[in-house]
Amino acid sequence: MTHLEERLERDLKKIHDRVAKMAAQVQEAVKNAIRSIESSDARLAYATVLNDNPINRCMREIDKICLSFFAVHIPTGGHLRLLSSVIRVNIELERIGDYAVTIAREGAQLSEPPAGALRRELDRIGNETMLMLRQAIKAFTELNAEMAKATMVMANELEYDLNSVYAEMMGNAERDKVKEVLAVFVIFTQLKRVADQAKNLCEDTVFAVTGEQKVPKIFNILFIDEDNSCLGPLAEAIARKNHPKSGLYRSAGRKPAESLNPAMTAFLEKRGMDFSGAELTSLDQLTPHEISDQHIIISLQGDVSSYLSQIPFHTSALAWDPGAVPEAGDEQGFEELYRGLALQIKDLMELLRGEGAS
Repeated sequence: MTHLEERLERDLKKIHDRVAKMAAQVQEAVKNAIRSIESSDARLAYATVLNDNPINRCMREIDKICLSFFAVHIPTGGHLRLLSSVIRVNIELERIGDYAVTIAREGAQLSEPPAGALRRELDRIGNETMLMLRQAIKAFTELNAEMAKATMVMANELEYDLNSVYAEMMGNAERDKVKEVLAVFVIFTQLKRVADQAKNLCEDTVFAVTGEQKVPKIFNILFIDEDNSCLGPLAEAIARKNHPKSGLYRSAGRKPAESLNPAMTAFLEKRGMDFSGAELTSLDQLTPHEISDQHIIISLQGDVSSYLSQIPFHTSALAWDPGAVPEAGDEQGFEELYRGLALQIKDLMELLRGEGAS
């Protein structure tokens, strides 16, 4: 085998491995999204939403590898067909990841899991969908055309079986209300997708003319606690210092104290972080629009649901337990609290923005 042939095989394996990695992530996302509905597990739902960020990064990485492969090897014949299929599969896997996010978000809004006939249909269709997804991924990674054809037959049968779900929903005593809600939801969803695609077209145009690429997403993050005197402001200060380019951070409390914890502000001043002039904020001071603008709300004392009666659809809720506020003069206690929060914030921002998020 020549040097060029060895490099070709090595580059093909690299593409194969990246696709397999992304496929495994997507498969896990769909499984967790379904499980979050069945178990009414909001934490699992929001974890599924956040774990879509690594899937998106993997998609972009595969795009770059494929473009590099085209430039180096100028593929033809079977290799060209394979690369074209990889590009399409890459997009399709990313979309499936997005569907998992939507399923998870819907599940997080449910007050209780589906019951009766709908629960049985959810279990059955969920299991069949996972089987189809596993087989479809296996067929592609192994380039098994016969398995792919067999899986497509399953897809046709599943589509037909969904009629029983719709029949159950329409048989509801409030079927007119259900139909209206579904119709409005579908309309707004489609309009949102049109707007998103229009934005993508604009970004493509800018790139074609100027070479400018899409700016990485900036995440709005709200830290909440009981009185906004220490934990929330400390987390906000850490996030602003360590990851200023990755997010917009703020904090709020259920019932704000009269002033910031003086031991905390003194600790921050020693680190060159002046937070003494910050204003304590109450959750009641935040408008519904400001709340819904948050990509992530992080409670540092209990569950987010104890602070907010309803979590916005596009907001993910996390509950961290950094520990109790140290006593005045407990320098070591504040140091441990600082390091613990800094590590959790670092892990979150690297999940959202990638390794080395600044």
